[in-house]
Formats: sequence, C-alpha cells, structure tokens
Amino acid sequence: MLQLKRSGTLKFFILFPLIAGVAIRAMAEEDRRMTVSSQTATFAAGCFWGVEKVFSEQKGVLSTQVGYTGGGTQTPGYEEVCTGETGHAEAIEIVFDPAILSYEKLLETFFSHHDPTTLNRQGPDIGTQYRSAIFTHNDSQRKAALKAKDLLDRSGIFKRPVATEISPAGPFYRAEEYHQKYLKKNPHGYCSLQLQSNKIQEVLEKGMKDQKSGTAEK
Repeated sequence: MLQLKRSGTLKFFILFPLIAGVAIRAMAEEDRRMTVSSQTATFAAGCFWGVEKVFSEQKGVLSTQVGYTGGGTQTPGYEEVCTGETGHAEAIEIVFDPAILSYEKLLETFFSHHDPTTLNRQGPDIGTQYRSAIFTHNDSQRKAALKAKDLLDRSGIFKRPVATEISPAGPFYRAEEYHQKYLKKNPHGYCSLQLQSNKIQEVLEKGMKDQKSGTAEK
C-alpha cells in the first residue's frame, strides 16, 4: 500500500512539470498570435452598435471597439460627433487573425451589411457621422478596398455608384463605455442595418481571387 502511494506521488512529480510546460507554451503561443500575427481593420457603416455586433461574431475576430475617426476634433464625445461638426464617423476598430479571417472576408461583411451607395445615410440615421467609409492601415488594405469597390460598381448589383470613402486610418477615439458591445448588453436595443444582396459575396470572392492569382503570376 505504501509502495502504491509512493508510486502515485512519484508520477505526479514527473507529470506536473510536463503539464505545466504544455500550458505555458500554449499561453505563449496565444500571446505571440495576438502581438505578431494580428492585424487591425477600421470601418464605418452607420450606427456602430449593429456594425460591432456583426463583426464581433465572426470567427477570427480577436477584439472590437467602437469609436470615432476621420475628423479633425481631438477626443470627441458622442454628442459632439452627432452635431456633424467634428467630421468624425461612427466607426469600429477590429483586431483580427489573418490566418483565420482574411481582410477580403471582412470587406465582404462590410459591404453586405449596409448600403454603400448612400454616403451620409443608413436608413433613418442621417448625417456625416453615419457615412460609409473604409480606413486602411496599409497599402495592401488600400488596394483590396479599392478593388472591392470597383468590382461592386461594375457588377451592377447596386442601382447607384458605390459612395464608400476610402482613406488612410488616422487617430481612433474610443467611444464612451456604454456604447461598447451595446447590443450584447442591451439585446432589445435598436440599430438599423441595411442588409444587401447575397451576390456581393460571390462577386467579391471571385474578383479578389482573380486579383491574387494575377499578382502571383507576375
């Protein structure tokens, strides 16, 4: 009996460092993915409550926050932005893992969940703060956004030209805390989302794939 207890204790002391080592390596790998592999994307597509909910539910999105960007006023508040005088748009900043979720897929989600032909309006929400915009963080994002906009314009899906603004990302000011994950905290809250044709995904998937193939061949 004593031998069995000693044997069990011995196995514990042998296995514990191995188990701990595996856990430490897993945490280190997660930290590495967050700091090395993650990328940032910024979009404006109307009321940021609904936009955040849509993007936060995508596999590969590591974090989201809503805020204000694209204007000239520093550290603006919600009431200031609503006047339309700050130049800022209600926007969402997304941190994502490109090994799981590509920027092109984020563009598909962006164009599929608002009306990109109404520059300063989404449903009942009217004003420059509700404009359609893509704020790019590097040249690769800029090229992908311009390509997506061109593909949709030429596809004939929309009756009007795509009015989405595409410009370099500038300072992003995090919105007040009650706006963060608003629809998760308030499931019955209202936010207008303008769902678009399913053909958008098909057009962008094919067009973006053809672009990548052409780039690879050169």
